[in-house]
Amino acid sequence: MNELDVLQVFCAPDGGFGNALAVVRDPRPYPDQASRQSLADELGYSETVFVDDPERGVVDIYTPGARLPFAGHPLVGAAWLLDLEAVNPPAGEVWARNDGEFTWITARAEWAPPRTLERYASPAEVDALPAPPPGEGWLYAWAWEDEAAGRVRARGFPRREGGVVEDEATGAAALLLTELLGRALNITQGRGSQILTAPGPDGIVEIGGRVRLVSAAGAAGEGVPRADGGRGAARIAPVERLTRSRLPHAVTLPSTPVPAP
Repeated sequence: MNELDVLQVFCAPDGGFGNALAVVRDPRPYPDQASRQSLADELGYSETVFVDDPERGVVDIYTPGARLPFAGHPLVGAAWLLDLEAVNPPAGEVWARNDGEFTWITARAEWAPPRTLERYASPAEVDALPAPPPGEGWLYAWAWEDEAAGRVRARGFPRREGGVVEDEATGAAALLLTELLGRALNITQGRGSQILTAPGPDGIVEIGGRVRLVSAAGAAGEGVPRADGGRGAARIAPVERLTRSRLPHAVTLPSTPVPAP
């Protein structure tokens, strides 16, 4: 039996790809950072979220090897699963909304951990990078697919020992790239995950993506691959979500739809 909710966050239009996320809605068996870090290391997902207060959206985020004050794909996934208008990681309150297809969070670029954002000449050069590329430190490799349309090809490499070799979809890095470029982006990352972004005032960026339920707590089976090559629980039908209108604080997006990859 599976004691976790497992999600795919930043899925492609057909529901494929996305970055796997484990959500622990009852964290009582993991009361401290050491036990939570141990579980995150054992699971091997890019991130694992512990929900300390489901009504207020208080969450605690871990990668294999580190605790994070902020991370994009865990917060998008947690907001979708808990159906909240705000989630509260250690970095601060993150507003959220759901438009029927995408779940969005509004966060500050300064909350994102440092990343090296390295531009390449073409998507083919990004695709040709080894995993991981030579060097040290977190690398977000990107290139324009269509600059006029804001379409970006990207890959993310933590480049740290004992962790994830390549991150399938990285909301924090997308946030930093959006702040750097100062424009809305449609990012295809990893094997085919999709991240949408839009900049707002004073370092605020809205990040959006599709979320799918892979396995609910209590379900058994085999399914989506974890970041370390293991497997999570079996994929089941997506849960229908309520559409919530834009919150007053949310970043205003372009009126024209963003093209799918």
